[in-house]
Amino acid sequence: MKTSSRITKEEKIKKESIGLRGTILNSLLDELSGGLYDKDQVIIKFHGLYQQDDRDVREDRSKKKLERLYSFMIRLRIPGGFINHKQWIAIHNISEENSTGVIKITTRQTIQLHGLIKSKIRPTIQSFNIHKLDSIATCGDVNRNVVCSTYIDNKYSREEILNYATKISNVLLPKTRAYYEIWLNAKKIYEKKEEKDSLYKETYLPRKFKIAIAIPPNNDVDVFANDIGLIAILDKKSKNLKGFNISVGGGLSTTHGNSKTYSRLGTIIGFSDSENKILKIIYEILTIQRDYGNRGDRKLARLKYTIDNYGINWFKNELENRIGFSLEKEKPFLFTERRDYFGWIQDNQKLWNYTFFIENGLIFDNKNLKLKSALLKIAKHEICSFSFTCNQNLTLTHIDEKNKNKIQSILLEYGIHDYMNQLSFIRKNSMACVAFNTCPLALAEGQRYLPSLISKIEIILKKYKLEKEDIIIRMTGCPNGCSRPYLAEIGLIGVSYGKYNLYLGANHEGTRLNKLYKKNMDESSILKELDLIFSCFQTEKFSGERFGNFSIRKKWVV
Repeated sequence: MKTSSRITKEEKIKKESIGLRGTILNSLLDELSGGLYDKDQVIIKFHGLYQQDDRDVREDRSKKKLERLYSFMIRLRIPGGFINHKQWIAIHNISEENSTGVIKITTRQTIQLHGLIKSKIRPTIQSFNIHKLDSIATCGDVNRNVVCSTYIDNKYSREEILNYATKISNVLLPKTRAYYEIWLNAKKIYEKKEEKDSLYKETYLPRKFKIAIAIPPNNDVDVFANDIGLIAILDKKSKNLKGFNISVGGGLSTTHGNSKTYSRLGTIIGFSDSENKILKIIYEILTIQRDYGNRGDRKLARLKYTIDNYGINWFKNELENRIGFSLEKEKPFLFTERRDYFGWIQDNQKLWNYTFFIENGLIFDNKNLKLKSALLKIAKHEICSFSFTCNQNLTLTHIDEKNKNKIQSILLEYGIHDYMNQLSFIRKNSMACVAFNTCPLALAEGQRYLPSLISKIEIILKKYKLEKEDIIIRMTGCPNGCSRPYLAEIGLIGVSYGKYNLYLGANHEGTRLNKLYKKNMDESSILKELDLIFSCFQTEKFSGERFGNFSIRKKWVV
């Protein structure tokens, strides 16, 4: 199948950007606007930035003939989500000085700050750089932040997987020095020496690209939702890493009213065992997507569509031709759960870990919970590291037995211990995207609304004595799927303000997508429907039967 000769405006902008430089420097100097020039808004994504505006005041400002209230979001590159205590303190301080003060943990195991004004972008990036943090390639048509399982039980396996995430991230970084020149005042070299990027070339990838590494039996990263999924195969006795099963073509985003778009789980194409082979395989998968991906329609530009257009057999043959060796047969594995382990857990090296539930990834202080202050106090003790999960939560890691009580006393002092004990199962299994007020794609609320909706759902669950059911619920303000709602047992996808499509039927292991159950539901209809569903679940479920499997058995979705 031949690719279309038509290309999108984004493709032209990338090609003409002079290695992702564009006219960003001129945009930054323009004091007449709080935003950047239109073309530069495409380019800054490759630098880890999005231009946004406050949609709560957009209409009012328009009536007053005022420019939109622009600000910027910056997202860090943290492969595997692991940072040290000094970096956490830096993130805390930078968020206070340059953004809204809220630290947002993303579903890709990193953090982002919102509300930066244009003049604060360079100081923010420079401050991050001092602490060996950057935002290179966390947005845009490149490989995004590489995520990996937290796998708390086995310290060595976790570190081995984390090492893979870091190496993959570094291998797939763009070669342009634009980021360093624009934000860090590095010496310009483009005019003196041509920059060559054998991977991304001039136009980079047709669309974003995501990679995840999972360690069975816990699919905490939703590995099949990624363009590339690496499923670790461990030796049964030693627990040493033998290699990876390789999954390709996962992706969840869809577009309302466009039947050509769909969610897809990754397809396993084989196994490989050595680091050099794994890195070569990943690199060449990106080159295939670069060469054959759809550059004429961004809605159909992800790897999943490339694979389905050309066929999985064609894709595997093309990959093996490029890597120069054959993939081995897939190794057996089993996912049995998909969760974060909250509270205190000790690993096989007798080190302690403590995982916080961070509702929708938002870290800040309010009158009821001083979470941000508590984390800063813990970091200043210099007795642990920090690790983000793909479920927007946070784990304190590498805690010696002698230091455990210091952290526990802070948890008690700030009320976090009691807060964690009061959380319901469904709340701890919830996620929502940013949505309003800053996401330009949002059709409905996400993180601002889901907590209150869950409070009402909790009442229904209590009514039917289902409080301890481990049900996964996720919400997005649009069909792009940032909080992975298509893999939730209850998925709510925004269609208009206050209205959501309700999806049911995903399994608890993350190996089956849910399906559309009912459309255009407001809060009252959602709660009424869930009341009927939970009533049925209480009386008819089998012992140990998960809610998602029950939904399928009842044929609520087929």
